[in-house]
Amino acid sequence: MKRLFALVIMLSLILGSIVQVYGAETIKIGLVTPLTGSVASFGQSVDKAVRMAVDEINSKGGLLGMKIELIVEDNQSKAEESANIVRKFIEQDKVVAILGPVISSNTLAAAPIAQQSKVPLLSPTSTNPKVTQIGDYIFRACFIDDFQGMVMARFAMTGLGKRPSSAAILFEKTSDYSIGLAKYFKEEFTRLGGKIVAEESFSSGDQDFSAQLTKIKGRKPDVLYVPSYYDTAGLIIKQARELGMNIPILGADGFDSPQLAELAGKENLKNCYFSGHFFSGSSAPQVKTFVTNHKKRYNTVPDMLGALGYDAVYMLADAIKRAGKVDREAIKNALATTKNLKLVTGTISLDENRNPIKSAVIISFDANGNQVYKTTVNPPKK
Repeated sequence: MKRLFALVIMLSLILGSIVQVYGAETIKIGLVTPLTGSVASFGQSVDKAVRMAVDEINSKGGLLGMKIELIVEDNQSKAEESANIVRKFIEQDKVVAILGPVISSNTLAAAPIAQQSKVPLLSPTSTNPKVTQIGDYIFRACFIDDFQGMVMARFAMTGLGKRPSSAAILFEKTSDYSIGLAKYFKEEFTRLGGKIVAEESFSSGDQDFSAQLTKIKGRKPDVLYVPSYYDTAGLIIKQARELGMNIPILGADGFDSPQLAELAGKENLKNCYFSGHFFSGSSAPQVKTFVTNHKKRYNTVPDMLGALGYDAVYMLADAIKRAGKVDREAIKNALATTKNLKLVTGTISLDENRNPIKSAVIISFDANGNQVYKTTVNPPKK
């Protein structure tokens, strides 16, 4: 009986060792993204592109002789759920790094947990400057709101043909993303000599903007800035046009979704522009390859959210290779020294605050609601 017991113990130890070795042969990375909820379109774009990038890397042998094991969780577009998922990734799944969340409010809720646990978190698309201020384990693959707010103010002044003298802003008062963009647009527009004649706000979940738009129309602005996500922006654009407001409507990267045209009506997107990270019609070789492979796999043209998700995987992969080991601190240190990394959304170097230094593109729309490249705006030289 004693021999049998000893044999059982020995087999348990051997099997345990095998399981540990097997677990060590994969690099666990968590992706927290909204597959359902108010910004599901964003999350689905990121999810598809991240999976594609991981499969590409694994098909070439993985990283450091190991395959990437991607663990995906849906945060339902909610901040609290984002925090819960990041906690699960760290405590249960034992990931070495986290990709996501996708929108700033969700990332601001989740990133402190990653920082406290010293797990690198790389958001592909969270543009609020506060995100990376949380700590040295927090990174992003996109430019930040002060840059794109400035970009659209400058475009308003120089890119519309007739220089506007006034602007109105309609923003979401419960969104850090929207509040920040409104602030940075206002600062730059007024610095350039323009006047903000109306500032109106709304709450998350609102669908009727007629009262705010009527007030704005009465102030007769030359342009309207709407720093909001596609689900709200589409409704605002539609209602503004129905009120006879045919002035240019400007937005940010939150406009980038096929559902914008569905909600606004493609005919209403004339004279609408937004700042973005990527244009799928670019002639750059890396963009053409990405778009071709994405269309082949999913039968859809990728949007900028997908492009940033794809780039985030390759940013993390580059850091793991340079770290030379699957170690959270080593990966964090390698990410922080990312420099001149040529990716789909541009050549990326991180500044001292772990924010990418990269260009923005301005996108408009044709008569069918398709995106049209307008111009590129480079970051200011230091």
